[in-house]
Amino acid sequence: MRSVQYDVGDLVFAASDILNDGGLPGVDEAGLIAAAGTRGVVVQFGHAELDPSREIYLVRFETGPDDTLGHPVGVLPEELTQAVPGGH
Repeated sequence: MRSVQYDVGDLVFAASDILNDGGLPGVDEAGLIAAAGTRGVVVQFGHAELDPSREIYLVRFETGPDDTLGHPVGVLPEELTQAVPGGH
């Protein structure tokens, strides 16, 4: 059963602020990982081990003014969008 919404290499945006749930070292728990509208790229996808019906995407979001990509972050599909922020 393959219901993947995004593929590796797809450009995505954070649909809302993405906060650390404690799983990302070097970022305070509940610290901001990516603000709503931050651009990123899908680098891998899979399913949650405890609930194989849940898709998980590894996304590298841009950090800083030079568009450097940050470390991969696991996000849920509802935390992502392909709608360009401010686009019509």
